[in-house]
Amino acid sequence: MNGINNFCSFYVLLVIIFIQQPNYQLETFKSKLSKRLNKEFDEEVFISQVNKLIAQNKDSSFDIAIVGARAKEELVEFISSITGGRVLNLTCSGERFCQDDVKFDGSLKSYAKVLLSFPPCMRMNMKRKFIEGNSFKGIIYNTIKFCDFYSFEYAKIKEKSNMLKIETDFSQNANEQVRTRVEAFVEKILQKATTSKSISNKKYFAGIDSGSTSTNAVVIDSSKNILGYCTVKTGFDVVSSAKLALLKACSMAGIEEDDISFITSTGYGRISIPFSNMQVTEITCHAKGAHALFPSARTIIDIGGQDSKVIKIDEDGNVLDFVMNDKCSAGTGRFIEYMARVLELELEDFSRCSNFSEDLTISSMCTVFAESEVISLIAQGKKREDIVRAINKVVAIKAISLVNRVKGEKDFVITGGVAKNKGVVLELEKRLGCRLLIPFDPQIVGALGAALIGLEGG
Repeated sequence: MNGINNFCSFYVLLVIIFIQQPNYQLETFKSKLSKRLNKEFDEEVFISQVNKLIAQNKDSSFDIAIVGARAKEELVEFISSITGGRVLNLTCSGERFCQDDVKFDGSLKSYAKVLLSFPPCMRMNMKRKFIEGNSFKGIIYNTIKFCDFYSFEYAKIKEKSNMLKIETDFSQNANEQVRTRVEAFVEKILQKATTSKSISNKKYFAGIDSGSTSTNAVVIDSSKNILGYCTVKTGFDVVSSAKLALLKACSMAGIEEDDISFITSTGYGRISIPFSNMQVTEITCHAKGAHALFPSARTIIDIGGQDSKVIKIDEDGNVLDFVMNDKCSAGTGRFIEYMARVLELELEDFSRCSNFSEDLTISSMCTVFAESEVISLIAQGKKREDIVRAINKVVAIKAISLVNRVKGEKDFVITGGVAKNKGVVLELEKRLGCRLLIPFDPQIVGALGAALIGLEGG
């Protein structure tokens, strides 16, 4: 293929020749190209390779297509690994192939037509009929942070229900966020949800949700009864906190760790827990856990320490759509924690403040700028309770924007540590126009879902 890549490098030259000099002779081109490459032009190899390009991907079917900005090899390999390799990379780092049925007769003119049929580099002019005419189960649109050009392109095709937009700045943190989004998307579109199996009543199952702030563990039996659960701080050592949470959950259940038949991990630290038998994204696990607790739930609002997410599910608890806010701490538990330090309050005080006298507004979603607004309000002599309410409103407004993006429907369930903040819950209920369903412990829903997935499929 190296030879054909050299020929492809003359793409622009051929197009000019084809348009301006249609009678340009192939022999002349071959002579000049051989001189440039300092090697003899092999016409048989040339024709063979061009025909391979024409035939490439014609009879293949793919589950996932990657479009948009250049996809790094690591991203393509990761997506391939979780989809069984049925991935078509349509970015400029992918394989070249013809979108149209082109006949190659060995002439320069037909070769130019072959090249013109390739998806163009950067793929910004990808023919929509090619995407729409293929039965891709999912399309991943790859973009680069702060590059509006890709956003404009995405706007043309974003209405497709099986589309996921990912954005990266090529940092390690962004890679982890992308990993979670892609895994959840694949779990949704390929319906990797497990089916129930008959399992002995002597077996127990555990789910561990390793988050940025807390690690939660749940132990259930084969009848899906919750026997024990525990929440500990994640801290620096993800493995130790997961081990501690599991041990405490087992203690509450009255069993030993060795009695656990299957352990499923979820959350940002899921791949770092060596003793888990399976890893599943928190998107799928929250859907499973919330549906188990509230079968009428159709929308889950999860506000955790590091990110917030909204998940739309069907009557069986399968994920229909989801959206995440993981680019900054705006609207998350970390945001509230930061503001609590500024106001010299404990997190629990955000639920107790109820004597409001003035409806204040904090306009910025950015934690840093919001802090400046809070300091300004303090300097103006505003009541602490009113400032707390304004902060709770910011969190609620951010969550509502995510709800609107997935077209959330009742019944609404709220999960995550922020669900314990009655102020945020109240502000959400005002804007949604209905009561929120709140689990007995909002922090263990993801771990419960993980345990249930392990029971049903482990």
